[in-house]
Amino acid sequence: MKKQAWLWLLAVVITLSAAIYQRATGPTYEKNIGFRLMGREYSAEFPRSSAGSDSCTISLNIPEGVEARLYYRRYPTKESWRVQPFRRNGGRLVAALPPQPPAGKMEYFIEMTSQNKLVYVARNEPIVIRYKGEVSDAVLIPHVIIMFGAMLFSTVAGLFALGKIGTYRTYGIITLVLLVVGGFVFGPLMQHQAFGDAWTGIPLGWDLTDNKTLIAFLGWLTAVISNRRKHRPRHYVVAAALLLVVYSIPHSVMGSEYDYSKGEVTTGLITWPGI
Repeated sequence: MKKQAWLWLLAVVITLSAAIYQRATGPTYEKNIGFRLMGREYSAEFPRSSAGSDSCTISLNIPEGVEARLYYRRYPTKESWRVQPFRRNGGRLVAALPPQPPAGKMEYFIEMTSQNKLVYVARNEPIVIRYKGEVSDAVLIPHVIIMFGAMLFSTVAGLFALGKIGTYRTYGIITLVLLVVGGFVFGPLMQHQAFGDAWTGIPLGWDLTDNKTLIAFLGWLTAVISNRRKHRPRHYVVAAALLLVVYSIPHSVMGSEYDYSKGEVTTGLITWPGI
């Protein structure tokens, strides 16, 4: 029992570490950028994802005497940059990017004037932001919890198989069930609410999030089937390692993208019937 407790603890640590790494390296989370202004160092977090149909607010905690302008354009296009001045709101400067259709993207950078000097933030590498529809908590919360549970039970099953603890097969079956429910029920529901598509992976697209789910599912399906009549713990170890690797890859890479020239989402191809 002591050995199993230690393996469970190790599985929790590994799962949390993978989740934190995925969040920190993902392309949709805020990007922290530092800059020097009036002889002082500043930093700000810039959004790379916006939900709903409202404008996306950019906020800077900058002292009085500084003027700022927001440069933006639709991505990926070669349109001319549009410019919007920031306005003072209390102790902050604020400006807003215009709303875009789900899966639409924009790129932007900041220009500031201080003591007759120009300071640029992200001018050489503009920040790319992707828009999405509102995802209901009734879909988002179960999806996140179930997929986290799948990662945890997968890691437990792999460690138990490595430690030759007989219950590893039970945890593998639980992992497979969680992958099906979280990845192929709530996942498509969330995808549809966010971007209007149910499935954007192989064979209909190259969305990395959907394809990661498919790869992890196939790995665990193979491991569970191969262990039905004979113990093959190394198959569980491989499946657990595979899931950990693919789910450490950030979400939303190669995801749905709105094609402004065609007026449609180019990655996802399946929509829910009747919608």
